[in-house]
Amino acid sequence: MFNKDKTLTCRDCGQEFVFTASEQDFFAEKGFTNEPTRCKDCRNARKNAGKPQREMFDAVCASCGTTCKVPFRPRDDRPVYCSECFSKQR
Repeated sequence: MFNKDKTLTCRDCGQEFVFTASEQDFFAEKGFTNEPTRCKDCRNARKNAGKPQREMFDAVCASCGTTCKVPFRPRDDRPVYCSECFSKQR
């Protein structure tokens, strides 16, 4: 398509943001008829507003011994791995 980047103003924070030509093509492909009215940060904040914050727990990696945070309460009978060591386990 032959769209050009457009500068729009966010209705929440008032900052200008760019609605790129590729974003416009994507909107047209999906059948969206309205342009976005919020910048990316405000869209994300609005999207996550109703979600409760995930509680994170401190843990020590069973493999490398570094401290890390995990989204579950560690138990003594199961090893806990940091992200890097966990990906190596698979």
